[in-house]
Amino acid sequence: MGTLIRNGTVVNAGGTLRADVLVDGEKIAAVAAPGVFTEADTVIDADGKYVLPGGIDAHTHMEMPFGGTASNDTFRTGTTAAAWGGTTTIIDFAVQAKGTSLLSTLDKWHEKADGHCAIDYGFHMIVSDVNDQSLKEMESCIGAGVNSFKMFMAYPGVFYATDGEILRAMQKATDTGSMIMMHAENGIAIDELVAQALAAGRTDPVQHGLTRPPELEGEATSRAIQLARVTGAPLYIVHLSASQALAAVAAARDTGQNVFAETCPQYLYLSIEDLARPDFEGSKFVASPPLRPKEHQADLWRGLRTNDLSVVSTDHCPFCFKDQKELGRGDFSKIPNGIPGVEHRMDLLHQGVVAGELTLQRWVEVSSATPARMFGLYPRKGIIAAGADADIVVYDPTRQQTLGVDTHHMNVDYSAYEGMPITGGVSTVLSRGSVVISDGAFHGREGHGQFLARELSQYLV
Repeated sequence: MGTLIRNGTVVNAGGTLRADVLVDGEKIAAVAAPGVFTEADTVIDADGKYVLPGGIDAHTHMEMPFGGTASNDTFRTGTTAAAWGGTTTIIDFAVQAKGTSLLSTLDKWHEKADGHCAIDYGFHMIVSDVNDQSLKEMESCIGAGVNSFKMFMAYPGVFYATDGEILRAMQKATDTGSMIMMHAENGIAIDELVAQALAAGRTDPVQHGLTRPPELEGEATSRAIQLARVTGAPLYIVHLSASQALAAVAAARDTGQNVFAETCPQYLYLSIEDLARPDFEGSKFVASPPLRPKEHQADLWRGLRTNDLSVVSTDHCPFCFKDQKELGRGDFSKIPNGIPGVEHRMDLLHQGVVAGELTLQRWVEVSSATPARMFGLYPRKGIIAAGADADIVVYDPTRQQTLGVDTHHMNVDYSAYEGMPITGGVSTVLSRGSVVISDGAFHGREGHGQFLARELSQYLV
């Protein structure tokens, strides 16, 4: 008879329903009125709790090389931490190095992840070397279930792509129905501002934010949108942080253009004031785009309500303060870029529900349903419905917790949200029908997670 989750409130993007959920093997067998099913091998009482589709974090960086080091979460530790926070699927980024092929890059990331993940996972592909071979290999990647390609308008000499290279990749995306994802910051101008700051002796972590002003994110976002308009390509702006960039996205969407954007919890809750913390503490908050002045936060919450921001991902890229962030002492440009967060996304977004910024349904929509549709996983993922994978989170909206390094499970020596009180928390997590979190303990296993070969985005067909 499988597993019966009873007495809970099922929350999907389309609404809420008092219902019981029956799980048979790896799938949801039925969603029925309370009391219809009376027997099961395992019964989970969800009285007073929400029953949600497992979270989908569409932007993580496990074991990512950066600046002479690598992000500190492995696929084992990172996906375990994700499960603790109610995320049951991640989509990570395979990183093409210049001079290498996309397919060899994909093989390398499979070697990192396959057999090690505690939850299901997929890949996007970072295209850092645009040439005839890589453009052709984009088609092969699509055949292998990787159909979203990230490019950078930042980091000259490392990931940076010229407008001409972006245009060529967008043309290929138009031809194949795939998605271009864009890190939109004007890297050429930023590098000049960085050089000027260092030459003037301004080396503290806050300079990371001051040399990457929001206007340069807005400019790059607008430019990417125009290139997408010229080519007819769909465009997904990653980790949008600034009001100027959001205004450009909203204007494009108002014309019906296929432009989408995500933001991240750090931009909703943290600010440039954190970058300015004394004694090099600000380095813990160095990420790109940088944290913005607090006044941007209200616009981002509004963008989530209006759907100008479609998704909330984490850009999880953890570097330890000791030995990694400290590489940038005396030169902020050498601080590894990244903030840990994969474990806390669902809880931080629930705080938006508590504060009246989001509805329950919108919480599920931006954290699970829309990522599933955006990246070709729906209705296998992102919904509590018969036939879907039994990726289920039983969530207690009354639980009180305090975030901090002593209680999180990410493989990093600090918390970006140290001491933050949270209302709500995970009670039980199922991944494809298997209980991975219950009663404050991890019951999953390394290698349970399966690679997800994704279909094309449902927003483009």
